[in-house]
Amino acid sequence: MPISRPLAYGVLAAGLLAALSLQAPAAGAQPAVAGPDPIVFVHGWNSNGSTWDTMAGRFKTDGWPADRLDQWTYNTSQSNATTASQLSTEIDRVLAATGAAKVDVVTHSMGGLSSRHYLKNLGGDAKVDAWISLGGPNHGTDTAYWCGGASCTEMRPGSAFLNALNSGDETPGVSRYATWWSPCDSVINPDSSVALTGAANTKTACLSHGELRTDTTVYGQVKSFVTG
Repeated sequence: MPISRPLAYGVLAAGLLAALSLQAPAAGAQPAVAGPDPIVFVHGWNSNGSTWDTMAGRFKTDGWPADRLDQWTYNTSQSNATTASQLSTEIDRVLAATGAAKVDVVTHSMGGLSSRHYLKNLGGDAKVDAWISLGGPNHGTDTAYWCGGASCTEMRPGSAFLNALNSGDETPGVSRYATWWSPCDSVINPDSSVALTGAANTKTACLSHGELRTDTTVYGQVKSFVTG
């Protein structure tokens, strides 16, 4: 028996709706965001976000969108615990702005301490894929006796802040950890302060403290780690 024209149109419309329902996301669903993890750069004492211009520029040249390279600036005289709380807010902002699930955190010097506090004590390990320390005073540095204020006191070997930070697991959670240290870094004493148990610890060539941020070999290794 031949199918009437209205019935044929109805069957066709139903088929199209079914096909579209398989392709369209459910109401309220957010599409997956393609691209590399955003990188949040955390500078060291008496510095600011511009100290990352060289490294961030290399990441941009290698394909990272500008909105996924966050050269964050904070008050370096305050306690690293205070900075960690502010870093938590900043990372939440970056995740919301980019739609990414996690960030990578690249730190220099004292920036490693606040970010480790964030990962260990503020739930940051759930939001950080790769964490990197370039010349971080992870177990203290003698040079911190020459500066004052809350943050410098916390960088001194044996400080209450460092004892708490290094108690138990030094690399907690599901994040991936890596450190780089130089035998010619006159700011971090002793050199062994940088390495963490459970991290990928790398000895560099004879680089100054600042050159850890700008050396091309270190950059290549950092890039490989965050994309690994």
